[in-house]
Amino acid sequence: MADSGDIALPDTSTPGVPRIELRDVKKRFGHKRVLNGVSFKVMPGESLVIIGGSGTGKSVTLKCILGIIRCDSGQILLDGQPDDSSDRRTFLKQFGMLFQGGALFDSLSVWQNVAFRLRHARRPMPRKEARERAIEKLRRVGLGPETADLYPAELSGGMQKRVGLARAIATDPRIIFFDEPTAGLDPIMAGVINDLIRELVTEMGATAVTITHDMTTVRTVADHVAMLHDGKVQWFGRIEDMDSATDPYLDQFIHGRATGPIAAIR
Repeated sequence: MADSGDIALPDTSTPGVPRIELRDVKKRFGHKRVLNGVSFKVMPGESLVIIGGSGTGKSVTLKCILGIIRCDSGQILLDGQPDDSSDRRTFLKQFGMLFQGGALFDSLSVWQNVAFRLRHARRPMPRKEARERAIEKLRRVGLGPETADLYPAELSGGMQKRVGLARAIATDPRIIFFDEPTAGLDPIMAGVINDLIRELVTEMGATAVTITHDMTTVRTVADHVAMLHDGKVQWFGRIEDMDSATDPYLDQFIHGRATGPIAAIR
């Protein structure tokens, strides 16, 4: 029998309390200031997409939430609790992640990749059960059982991304992070992955945080959008308000204009 680290725990969210909240988070690397007071909230069941140019701190923000790096100042609250509390371990048991490059293990078969977390928990899920779970999650992202015993090198880029998505949902997580989910995919496959993400997040009732440059991804998966610029949240709002927003930085970015306030400061 798998322990609570192998499958999603009961939802720990409290009505009205943000699932994730950042308060004036700052981070430097040497003399380079990356985050200069980032603040936002993600409520349970919401999908937040973080956008911004290269080097604006999107990945650093995600790593701070996950605890991979520590912020220099400010506060990160997870289910209303400081991220340095004992509740962080409970929080981390509830998340899944789709990595930008897929991050599949070349030496493991597809099903072993999907079931990796299940098989390497403190109390590993039995091999047969883990394989069955992996095949079920592969089916959920549109891949048949014949895929299970293939290796990543035998898959197309789109299939690898689907396998990564199956792994991200293998434990039925309450929180899912997506790092540039359509990077390297052609427009048609990118659309397929975006639709899958939106469908899965809605179906699971999961809280989602996505970082991306792809405006098609933004428009497909976002409930709310946060634009980072110069280490701060330049604009935050609902996806339906994005196109009518008057912020010049946001307007330039979402329309891909070469001229504007972002280009002017480079």
